[in-house]
Amino acid sequence: KLLMKKYILFDNDGVLVETENWYYEANKKALKQLGLNLQMDEYQEIMARGGTAWELAINAGITTEMIDKKRVQRDNYYQEFLHTKNLEIPNVKKVLKNLSKKYKMAIVTTSRRVDFELIHKNRGISDYMQFVLCVEDYERAKPYPDPYLKGLELLKASAKDTIVVEDSQRGLISAVNANIECVIVKNEFTKTHDFSKANYFIDTLEQLETILN
Repeated sequence: KLLMKKYILFDNDGVLVETENWYYEANKKALKQLGLNLQMDEYQEIMARGGTAWELAINAGITTEMIDKKRVQRDNYYQEFLHTKNLEIPNVKKVLKNLSKKYKMAIVTTSRRVDFELIHKNRGISDYMQFVLCVEDYERAKPYPDPYLKGLELLKASAKDTIVVEDSQRGLISAVNANIECVIVKNEFTKTHDFSKANYFIDTLEQLETILN
């Protein structure tokens, strides 16, 4: 059991909402227009180490200008999916409501603010959070420690009083680099990632309460 924690920092994608598959689909769709086929296993490997799907285009010798154009298109596809697809993970709000009675919580995400706001419009999840940090809000993204260190700073929290909830390898490494204990919540999308440095494993977010209490 994890006692003495006072703060929880949540990753967003794959932890609070089911968005990761749609980000993959958006990348795949944009790369296909360049004649490139982004395979799921290849994508997972790239994501695990914090790379970018556009490595395929770079390696294929496609110009930066063309890649930038297609990235914009990828962002548009992703937003379209966020508008139209079901992103719900069961019981998340119920869990957050219970936890909010004892813990101060925040979200630390690699999402762009514009995507985050679209995902969370009328969802009620961010109501339980002290703040949300998006990719624009810190110097270097995960797997660097910057996002989680910024989270601690804003919460005025110490690393030992805090727990991070993640579902990806680069998120875990970011937490490890910030010296914060990390719980990995199971997600089909990241099951091939290396989680050997994680402190705890749960199958669903509901189990977080059982670890903490």
